[in-house]
Amino acid sequence: SGKSTLCRTINRLEPIDRGAIYLDGTLLPDEGRDLAALRAEVGMVFQSFNLFSHKTILDNVTLAPIKVRKKSKEEAQARAMELLEQVDLGQYASTLAEEMPYGRQRALEIATTLALDPELMLLDEPTQGMGHEDVDRVADLIRKVAANRTILMVEHNLSVVSHLCDRITVLTRGSILAEGPYAEVSQNPKVLEAYVGSDDISVAHH
Repeated sequence: SGKSTLCRTINRLEPIDRGAIYLDGTLLPDEGRDLAALRAEVGMVFQSFNLFSHKTILDNVTLAPIKVRKKSKEEAQARAMELLEQVDLGQYASTLAEEMPYGRQRALEIATTLALDPELMLLDEPTQGMGHEDVDRVADLIRKVAANRTILMVEHNLSVVSHLCDRITVLTRGSILAEGPYAEVSQNPKVLEAYVGSDDISVAHH
């Protein structure tokens, strides 16, 4: 449906053929230092895990603040431990990332993204492949994170969407089918018709 591609265009991981993308009123730069600076303010949690599996959880969370934000190791570790406590991973700080269960790895990815303190977070199907318990845990974490920043999330799980989103956009075959508050969009005849027998539909919400 183009939902992951849409996410990736917002920090220029994918080029666009036409149109324009604005972030907080500013045109998205094409390249160079301005784009690099913007990417530091746009955190993305991909469908597939982008963790250093051979490093500890603490190392994963501190790497970007040290390399990108130029924070000292001590400062980065202090902030990382705060974030790990927030996502209920504090007791696993010295554990290797590869040893964490699937749902906890997603929480770790969110903490790693938060370590850069981005103004915008892009979440690409954060509950994909999870059991109910992990879905609930990650949804609670996203709700907590969304309290003080903008989040744009791609998600197929309508239960998660209905509980988290302020506004949703339904995409099908690369086009916008409907947009607005969940209560309104979920009753849109076009949306209801598209969901019957179709796997090629998804939701981006923020």
